[in-house]
Amino acid sequence: MIILRLVWESIMNRKFTTILTILSIAVSTSLLLGVDKTRKSARASFINTISGTDLVVGARTGGIQLLLYSVFHIGDATANVTWRTVMDIKNRREVKWVVPISLGDSHRGYRVVGTSTEYFEKFKYRRNIPLKFSEGKKFSDLFDTVLGADVASSLNYKIGDKIVVAHGTGPISIGQDHGDTPFKISGILEYTGTPVDRAVHVSMEAIEAIHVGWETGTFSNQNNKKSPENLRKMNLTPKAVTALYVGLKSRMSTFSLQRWINTYRQEPITAILPGVIFGQLWSVIGNVEKALFIISTMVVFTAILGMIISILASLNERRREMAILRSIGAKPFQVFILFSMEATTIALLGVLIGFCSLYGILYLIQPFIENLTGLYMEITAPTWNEIVLMILIVGTSIIASIVPAFRAYRTSLSDGLMIRG
Repeated sequence: MIILRLVWESIMNRKFTTILTILSIAVSTSLLLGVDKTRKSARASFINTISGTDLVVGARTGGIQLLLYSVFHIGDATANVTWRTVMDIKNRREVKWVVPISLGDSHRGYRVVGTSTEYFEKFKYRRNIPLKFSEGKKFSDLFDTVLGADVASSLNYKIGDKIVVAHGTGPISIGQDHGDTPFKISGILEYTGTPVDRAVHVSMEAIEAIHVGWETGTFSNQNNKKSPENLRKMNLTPKAVTALYVGLKSRMSTFSLQRWINTYRQEPITAILPGVIFGQLWSVIGNVEKALFIISTMVVFTAILGMIISILASLNERRREMAILRSIGAKPFQVFILFSMEATTIALLGVLIGFCSLYGILYLIQPFIENLTGLYMEITAPTWNEIVLMILIVGTSIIASIVPAFRAYRTSLSDGLMIRG
């Protein structure tokens, strides 16, 4: 108890320096734990970009490429999947639902996604969170469209506005738009933090309708066949789709259906498990989060080094203090313990303040982070990994404190009482 009191008195005797040291450790601890939580949340959000979908099916290609264009809408498909194949898959007894996806058009740089109304019911993200509408409803008319949150906010669209889609995926189209078949905005989705936010959703029939007359690659509107009234009377069953999301009645049949699809003889197609491919893709792009973690670790070590330098710098000022302690019976080992406990106490206070500050800040800004970035940082009890990191910080501080403690240990009574000119 006497040593603890001496430690506390010693810390309070140098309040300004000690507070700065504690703050530096607290900030570095918050940074380290924050980066660790961010990278884990980012990985979880990335892997859960699409949830509740058992298989993604597309033309024969690599798994990562299929995932990129079907889920992230990055790049283009190597080929399409015929509607007959879609029906064959849908009619399999293992299949519960199928949602087709058709890509290839855009609106002012945002991808147009042709799909069915089931998309808004079956597509889920994160932990099986369904899509919700902030305004309006899903499309009901042939030329209705539903916008993602980013599209609506960046282009200042509202319910009832009309938009025109264009061929291709570039931000600018020259003479390649479907100006004769504008779409009316019927709904705007809530923010999800997924590629859904950057998509313009229309029906599969609408995709077929806007491409009537473009069979030769250039538009020909003979006999006014492409008027909205005429298009509504036509058979607009899709001939092919880009990809499809598949939900199964039981996950026990996932691998058997995947094998059946991958060996389908009518046309070359591929089925992937989204979670598996997400993991592979993250291993490719995850080096950035590892680099951030390394940088934050270096910041922690810098803070600990600053604490040790501060204690070492104060040794000359504390020679007389140590000499008095020795003169009243304190043993060299007790002086060693005093300095070690002082460094340990500073580290503990810094770690605790840093941990509490991080969770306090997260509690306040979590909704803003989710709305701005889509990154969901769940606030839970400290994980085992966080506890280990904090123990390592304190343990490193204790080990580092051996240096000034050993210097103090070697300081003799005569050296402390010596009057220096």
